[in-house]
Amino acid sequence: MTWVEAIGWLGAALAITGSAMKTIIPLRCIGIATNIVSLTYASYMGLYPSMVVNMILLPLNGMRLYEMLGLIRKVKLASKGDLSMEWLKPFMARRKIAAGEVLFAKGDSANCMFYTLSGRYRLNELGIELPGGRVVGEMGFMSPDNTRTQTLECLESGEVLSITYDQVRQLYFQNPEFGFYFLRLASERLFHNMERMEAEITRLRAAAPVERPVEETVSA
Repeated sequence: MTWVEAIGWLGAALAITGSAMKTIIPLRCIGIATNIVSLTYASYMGLYPSMVVNMILLPLNGMRLYEMLGLIRKVKLASKGDLSMEWLKPFMARRKIAAGEVLFAKGDSANCMFYTLSGRYRLNELGIELPGGRVVGEMGFMSPDNTRTQTLECLESGEVLSITYDQVRQLYFQNPEFGFYFLRLASERLFHNMERMEAEITRLRAAAPVERPVEETVSA
Protein backbone atom coordinates (compact mmCIF):
# COMPACT_ATOMS: atom_id res chain seq x y z
CA MET A 1 0.00 0.00 0.00
CA THR A 2 1.39 3.41 -0.98
CA TRP A 3 1.23 6.44 1.26
CA VAL A 4 -1.34 8.00 -1.06
CA GLU A 5 -3.62 4.99 -0.63
CA ALA A 6 -3.08 5.19 3.13
CA ILE A 7 -4.26 8.80 3.08
CA GLY A 8 -7.34 7.71 1.13
CA TRP A 9 -8.17 5.01 3.69
CA LEU A 10 -7.60 7.51 6.51
CA GLY A 11 -10.06 9.89 4.88
CA ALA A 12 -12.63 7.09 4.63
CA ALA A 13 -12.12 6.18 8.30
CA LEU A 14 -12.55 9.81 9.36
CA ALA A 15 -15.75 10.11 7.31
CA ILE A 16 -17.19 7.04 9.05
CA THR A 17 -16.10 8.36 12.46
CA GLY A 18 -17.73 11.72 11.76
CA SER A 19 -21.03 10.01 10.93
CA ALA A 20 -20.97 8.35 14.35
CA MET A 21 -20.53 11.63 16.28
CA LYS A 22 -23.51 12.60 18.46
CA THR A 23 -22.55 16.19 19.27
CA ILE A 24 -21.90 19.05 16.89
CA ILE A 25 -18.42 20.19 17.95
CA PRO A 26 -16.69 16.78 17.61
CA LEU A 27 -18.56 16.35 14.34
CA ARG A 28 -17.21 19.63 12.96
CA CYS A 29 -13.66 18.81 14.12
CA ILE A 30 -13.77 15.40 12.46
CA GLY A 31 -15.32 17.03 9.40
CA ILE A 32 -12.42 19.49 9.11
CA ALA A 33 -9.88 16.67 9.45
CA THR A 34 -11.77 14.66 6.83
CA ASN A 35 -11.81 17.60 4.43
CA ILE A 36 -8.05 18.15 4.78
CA VAL A 37 -7.18 14.48 4.30
CA SER A 38 -9.64 14.01 1.44
CA LEU A 39 -8.41 17.18 -0.26
CA THR A 40 -4.83 15.93 -0.06
CA TYR A 41 -5.80 12.54 -1.49
CA ALA A 42 -7.91 14.06 -4.27
CA SER A 43 -5.08 16.43 -5.26
CA TYR A 44 -2.59 13.59 -5.75
CA MET A 45 -5.12 11.41 -7.55
CA GLY A 46 -6.44 14.20 -9.76
CA LEU A 47 -10.03 13.78 -8.50
CA TYR A 48 -11.25 17.27 -9.31
CA PRO A 49 -14.92 16.90 -8.24
CA SER A 50 -13.76 15.66 -4.83
CA MET A 51 -11.28 18.56 -4.62
CA VAL A 52 -14.03 21.11 -5.29
CA VAL A 53 -16.40 19.54 -2.73
CA ASN A 54 -13.80 19.48 0.05
CA MET A 55 -12.57 23.01 -0.78
CA ILE A 56 -16.15 24.18 -0.16
CA LEU A 57 -16.80 22.04 2.93
CA LEU A 58 -13.52 22.90 4.68
CA PRO A 59 -14.21 26.64 5.25
CA LEU A 60 -17.89 25.89 5.91
CA ASN A 61 -17.06 23.41 8.70
CA GLY A 62 -14.49 25.85 10.09
CA MET A 63 -16.99 28.72 10.13
CA ARG A 64 -19.69 26.64 11.86
CA LEU A 65 -17.19 25.41 14.46
CA TYR A 66 -16.09 28.99 15.13
CA GLU A 67 -19.72 30.11 15.56
CA MET A 68 -20.54 27.30 17.99
CA LEU A 69 -17.41 27.87 20.09
CA GLY A 70 -18.21 31.59 20.19
CA LEU A 71 -21.76 30.83 21.31
CA ILE A 72 -20.52 28.60 24.13
CA ARG A 73 -18.04 31.26 25.26
CA LYS A 74 -20.74 33.94 25.36
CA VAL A 75 -23.16 31.65 27.17
CA LYS A 76 -20.53 30.98 29.83
CA LEU A 77 -20.08 34.72 30.34
CA ALA A 78 -23.84 35.22 30.44
CA SER A 79 -24.24 32.52 33.07
CA LYS A 80 -22.13 34.56 35.48
CA GLY A 81 -24.79 37.22 35.77
CA ASP A 82 -25.75 38.65 32.37
CA LEU A 83 -29.34 37.53 31.81
CA SER A 84 -29.89 39.70 28.73
CA MET A 85 -29.10 36.76 26.43
CA GLU A 86 -27.59 39.08 23.83
CA TRP A 87 -25.53 36.11 22.65
CA LEU A 88 -28.69 34.77 20.98
CA LYS A 89 -29.05 37.80 18.68
CA PRO A 90 -27.39 36.14 15.65
CA PHE A 91 -29.99 33.36 15.81
CA MET A 92 -33.03 35.68 16.14
CA ALA A 93 -35.35 37.36 13.62
CA ARG A 94 -36.09 41.11 13.67
CA ARG A 95 -39.72 42.32 13.88
CA LYS A 96 -41.35 45.77 14.14
CA ILE A 97 -44.03 46.25 16.82
CA ALA A 98 -46.68 49.00 16.80
CA ALA A 99 -47.98 50.74 19.92
CA GLY A 100 -50.98 48.90 21.35
CA GLU A 101 -50.01 45.58 19.76
CA VAL A 102 -50.15 42.53 22.04
CA LEU A 103 -47.18 40.24 21.48
CA PHE A 104 -48.79 37.47 23.51
CA ALA A 105 -51.69 37.12 25.94
CA LYS A 106 -52.12 35.17 29.15
CA GLY A 107 -53.16 31.60 28.39
CA ASP A 108 -51.80 31.65 24.82
CA SER A 109 -49.67 28.80 23.59
CA ALA A 110 -46.01 29.79 23.92
CA ASN A 111 -43.71 29.03 20.99
CA CYS A 112 -41.06 31.75 21.04
CA MET A 113 -39.28 34.29 23.20
CA PHE A 114 -38.37 37.92 22.51
CA TYR A 115 -35.54 40.40 22.97
CA THR A 116 -36.67 44.04 23.08
CA LEU A 117 -34.43 46.21 20.91
CA SER A 118 -36.36 49.47 21.23
CA GLY A 119 -39.72 50.76 22.42
CA ARG A 120 -41.57 50.19 25.70
CA TYR A 121 -43.55 47.13 26.73
CA ARG A 122 -45.65 46.11 29.72
CA LEU A 123 -46.52 42.84 31.40
CA ASN A 124 -50.13 43.73 32.18
CA GLU A 125 -50.84 41.27 35.01
CA LEU A 126 -47.74 42.33 36.95
CA GLY A 127 -47.86 45.98 35.89
CA ILE A 128 -44.15 45.86 35.00
CA GLU A 129 -42.77 47.96 32.15
CA LEU A 130 -39.94 46.58 30.06
CA PRO A 131 -37.57 48.96 28.26
CA GLY A 132 -35.26 48.00 25.43
CA GLY A 133 -32.61 45.38 26.02
CA ARG A 134 -34.74 42.85 27.90
CA VAL A 135 -35.56 39.20 27.28
CA VAL A 136 -39.16 38.14 27.79
CA GLY A 137 -41.08 34.94 27.15
CA GLU A 138 -38.24 32.50 27.78
CA MET A 139 -39.93 30.81 30.73
CA GLY A 140 -42.59 29.33 28.47
CA PHE A 141 -39.89 27.06 27.10
CA MET A 142 -39.48 25.52 30.54
CA SER A 143 -43.16 25.27 31.49
CA PRO A 144 -44.83 21.82 31.15
CA ASP A 145 -47.75 23.01 29.02
CA ASN A 146 -45.94 25.84 27.15
CA THR A 147 -48.59 28.46 27.92
CA ARG A 148 -48.17 32.16 28.68
CA THR A 149 -48.68 33.32 32.25
CA GLN A 150 -48.64 37.03 31.38
CA THR A 151 -49.86 39.43 28.69
CA LEU A 152 -47.17 41.47 26.95
CA GLU A 153 -48.39 44.72 25.37
CA CYS A 154 -46.42 47.29 23.40
CA LEU A 155 -46.76 50.80 24.90
CA GLU A 156 -44.42 52.58 22.51
CA SER A 157 -43.61 51.31 19.01
CA GLY A 158 -40.24 49.69 18.55
CA GLU A 159 -38.47 46.55 17.37
CA VAL A 160 -37.95 43.14 18.90
CA LEU A 161 -35.93 40.07 18.05
CA SER A 162 -37.61 36.69 18.29
CA ILE A 163 -36.42 33.09 18.36
CA THR A 164 -38.71 30.08 18.27
CA TYR A 165 -38.54 27.37 20.88
CA ASP A 166 -37.79 24.91 18.07
CA GLN A 167 -34.61 26.86 17.30
CA VAL A 168 -33.73 26.93 21.00
CA ARG A 169 -34.23 23.15 21.15
CA GLN A 170 -31.90 22.68 18.20
CA LEU A 171 -29.19 24.69 19.95
CA TYR A 172 -29.99 22.88 23.21
CA PHE A 173 -29.53 19.40 21.75
CA GLN A 174 -26.67 20.22 19.41
CA ASN A 175 -24.35 20.97 22.30
CA PRO A 176 -24.59 19.73 25.91
CA GLU A 177 -22.77 22.79 27.27
CA PHE A 178 -25.33 25.11 25.71
CA GLY A 179 -28.12 23.07 27.31
CA PHE A 180 -26.44 23.24 30.72
CA TYR A 181 -25.94 26.99 30.65
CA PHE A 182 -29.43 27.67 29.29
CA LEU A 183 -30.90 25.73 32.21
CA ARG A 184 -28.72 27.70 34.59
CA LEU A 185 -29.85 31.00 33.10
CA ALA A 186 -33.51 30.01 33.25
CA SER A 187 -33.07 28.91 36.87
CA GLU A 188 -31.49 32.23 37.79
CA ARG A 189 -34.42 34.09 36.20
CA LEU A 190 -36.87 31.87 38.10
CA PHE A 191 -35.17 32.48 41.45
CA HIS A 192 -35.09 36.21 40.73
CA ASN A 193 -38.85 36.19 40.16
CA MET A 194 -39.36 34.23 43.38
CA GLU A 195 -37.32 36.76 45.36
CA ARG A 196 -39.37 39.61 43.89
CA MET A 197 -42.59 37.82 44.80
CA GLU A 198 -41.41 37.21 48.37
CA ALA A 199 -40.45 40.88 48.71
CA GLU A 200 -43.91 41.94 47.49
CA ILE A 201 -45.62 39.56 49.95
CA THR A 202 -43.52 40.97 52.81
CA ARG A 203 -44.44 44.52 51.78
CA LEU A 204 -48.15 43.71 51.65
CA ARG A 205 -48.05 42.05 55.06
CA ALA A 206 -46.29 45.04 56.57
CA ALA A 207 -48.87 47.40 55.06
CA ALA A 208 -51.89 45.35 56.25
CA PRO A 209 -53.71 46.68 59.39
CA VAL A 210 -53.07 44.75 62.57
CA GLU A 211 -56.26 43.08 63.88
CA ARG A 212 -56.93 43.48 67.61
CA PRO A 213 -57.64 40.32 69.61
CA VAL A 214 -61.36 39.53 70.20
CA GLU A 215 -61.00 39.62 74.01
CA GLU A 216 -59.46 43.08 73.89
CA THR A 217 -62.21 44.34 71.59
CA VAL A 218 -64.99 42.99 73.88
CA SER A 219 -63.46 44.39 77.07
CA ALA A 220 -63.08 47.77 75.47
